[in-house]
Amino acid sequence: MTEVTPTAARTEAPVDVAAEGARIAANMARVVHGKPDVVHLALVVLLAEGHLLVEDVPGVGKTTLAKALAGSVDASVRRIQFTPDLLPSDVTGVSVYDQETREFEFKPGAVFANIVVADEINRASPKTQSALLECMAERQVTVDGVSYELARPFLVMATQNPIEMEGTYPLPEAQRDRFTARVSMGYPDREAELAMLDDLVTTDPLTTLTPATDAAGVRALVAAVGRLHVSEAVRRYVVALVEATRRSPDLRLGASPRAGLQLLRTARATAALAGRDHVLPDDVQTMAVPVLAHRLLLTPDAAASRRTAEQVVTDLLRTVPVLRGR
Repeated sequence: MTEVTPTAARTEAPVDVAAEGARIAANMARVVHGKPDVVHLALVVLLAEGHLLVEDVPGVGKTTLAKALAGSVDASVRRIQFTPDLLPSDVTGVSVYDQETREFEFKPGAVFANIVVADEINRASPKTQSALLECMAERQVTVDGVSYELARPFLVMATQNPIEMEGTYPLPEAQRDRFTARVSMGYPDREAELAMLDDLVTTDPLTTLTPATDAAGVRALVAAVGRLHVSEAVRRYVVALVEATRRSPDLRLGASPRAGLQLLRTARATAALAGRDHVLPDDVQTMAVPVLAHRLLLTPDAAASRRTAEQVVTDLLRTVPVLRGR
């Protein structure tokens, strides 16, 4: 029997988050043309163990982004097309009575995967949308009083169309708060659109996409991100930004404590992907708009003045002082 020395047991292989992240991003860029910032944000959310809401008009690549991330990680992937007739049990699973054993057997739903693509999430009823609340917050599913743990990593990447609102159900505040960040794809520039015409006319690059890492690799990256140093000054700066949203005269609902936690986690991932072993206030500022804006509700006066939540967060970044220290 081979004995493992205490020193060997504690030895961990170093993980180069920046290099591995660059490989995954380059792999996704083969499919998502001309959107390096969007690809980077999706990777940040993955390493922060969060969830991403992709919101934009039809045809700009929302589902493609989700599939590109899923195809770049050799892990289990499930896609759920949200429709008005989708049931909560289709998402979470259901207990079925087995006449032979005379016992109930749990049949897992589509949410039992490492990466779940929730396409057009706002087309399902609020009852079905709420089936995602527990799994997004606690990474488990409870059916008939029994809880089932979900595998790590676990990422929900949901898409929705903000323009075509007929027959849709807006996401409630509790649901939006569980999404770590929101991103809009935007239209590609001319060169990127020309590249799309060349690549997509004859073949679908998604079919040729090969994984750049696997589930174990992502777990190692997540663990490495969690070990990054965060100074007391940076933590206080995060809290100050979150508190400022609650005092803003333009907002009737500010950011939750969960928002501050997610802001710090994404700042950690941003620092790790930049090759640093500590978090800077710049990392917090970079992630403030995508992490905070979708959680905020404007006052009627601010909405009438055509203010946006993104503008409010940007203004707060100018006014909240950056704390210094280690």
